[in-house]
Amino acid sequence: MISRSQLTIKNVLTRDTFQHAKVIAGSNGLGKLVKWTHILETNKFESLINGGELILTTGAGLQLDSQTKLTYVEKLIERSAVGICIEIGTHVNKMPSEIIQLADKHDFPIIIFEEVVKFVDITQDLHSLIINQHHLELNQLNLLSKKFNELSLSPNGILKILQELYANFKKSTLFITVDTKSYYYPPEVKDMDELIRSYFKGFKEKNMQQRFFSLNGENFALFPVKGLGQVWGYLCLQVKDSLLDEFFFTVMDCAALAIAQIMLRNRTIEERKQNQEDELVRNLLQGKNYDLNELQSVIPSLTMNLYYRVILIQTNYPEINLVEKDWEEIKLQRSMMFKSLFKQHGFFPAVSIGKSEIAIISSYTTDDHLIKDKTKLSQVIQTIREIKEPNILDGSKCTFGVSKAYKDITLVSRSYKEAKDVFILQESKKVQTFFYENLGVFRLLLLLHESGQLESYINDYLGGLLKYDQETKSDLFTTLEIYLECSGSKKEAAEQLFIVRQTLYHRLGKIEQLIGKGFMDPMNRLALETAIKAYYLVKNTPVNNH
Repeated sequence: MISRSQLTIKNVLTRDTFQHAKVIAGSNGLGKLVKWTHILETNKFESLINGGELILTTGAGLQLDSQTKLTYVEKLIERSAVGICIEIGTHVNKMPSEIIQLADKHDFPIIIFEEVVKFVDITQDLHSLIINQHHLELNQLNLLSKKFNELSLSPNGILKILQELYANFKKSTLFITVDTKSYYYPPEVKDMDELIRSYFKGFKEKNMQQRFFSLNGENFALFPVKGLGQVWGYLCLQVKDSLLDEFFFTVMDCAALAIAQIMLRNRTIEERKQNQEDELVRNLLQGKNYDLNELQSVIPSLTMNLYYRVILIQTNYPEINLVEKDWEEIKLQRSMMFKSLFKQHGFFPAVSIGKSEIAIISSYTTDDHLIKDKTKLSQVIQTIREIKEPNILDGSKCTFGVSKAYKDITLVSRSYKEAKDVFILQESKKVQTFFYENLGVFRLLLLLHESGQLESYINDYLGGLLKYDQETKSDLFTTLEIYLECSGSKKEAAEQLFIVRQTLYHRLGKIEQLIGKGFMDPMNRLALETAIKAYYLVKNTPVNNH
């Protein structure tokens, strides 16, 4: 435990040089710490006082008997001097009552010597004590710094550093990270973790630079733990006001630095693991060879009821210009965020983070042979869409695609293609689903599109109509689309097209000339509706981009 002998005015009064001293005012301030002593015989001293000094004076030049007698003491209080010792009899015979009242009001001790004293003896004695105390504190700081560094290299180092702080200050200690993990000691202060974390949520980053806050009647000192230009967490210590001195803050800064070193090493390890995982996932998605041992390190061992889906997230907004180290940090933040979110919903995610595309192989176990997992994945996607983390992710601008569920891990490349197909259909604005199995007839159209046969199909059923629209600047295509969507209801179609029914009759007549009579017969109607969907698919997704 830290051994400290802090010099207070009360301690000073026990010294031999103060055996004839008497406190006549400000006795409630005797617990103030004395940083230094200073002999002062002038009333122009503003530039001579730094704060924390115990003033020694004979009163020469102070004019304590004049009308400005309060000014001197007021200035000392304003400059944070801790008290004043006055020799009575040489230049001052009696302390005015106004000064005594002022000193009592501000707990500013006034000590008088009724006999002549040698100020040089007082300063030599007190300065020796102060210097020895500083020397002791430096030694203790050096030992504690070495101890923190040693603990930072040991397993579970953060908790051990908190235990060391508790051993020295006998106060509850917590380290609360900016994500969800926390450390605390002793164990019974776990409830404080949630309390403080909730308190932090009400603060903006700039407000977190404060070093002291109160919560539910308890006082805490706060120390940001920083690395790579970011705040990784906050070291908190339950304190009393008397502990908040320079030595205390220096000790806590040393502890925060040691924790930052642990976090930096852990971050480096996580970055290395994430890069390996990223490469493995990309190899799987692209159908390349992969190492089975590496696969088992990121995906659970294959079991009878283990399935997976590929989830793609397209960010849809330009990345800010970043140097490589900043992008690496964003990659890691995104990876940790997605892994945490998917795990909370019972999935086992393997993640690859790109600047514009994020791919997640999400494994899960189920006893339901129909693989009814879409509800949970929809919840995950909705949570992602609500994320708004500056420079990390804006979920509201993301597009999502989810493959079918598979058991065979060798089919990941097929899953990847299915998830990308969902992107393609979402770009056409004709589907709202995230899931490949909900694409309906578009699943067949995508296969035809890939084979290059879809354009021929569209031309066979809609070629003449599309050519007429292009040459005459008309829009019979839209008229046909709306008419089919309204199941042949002329009244409803006219209302949706904002035209009178007679105009609709004229257009339908022209459409019949271009694509043939009986286009509303069941077989023809199905073919036309399919061709319209195919048209939007081809329009938005050329084959060479698929």
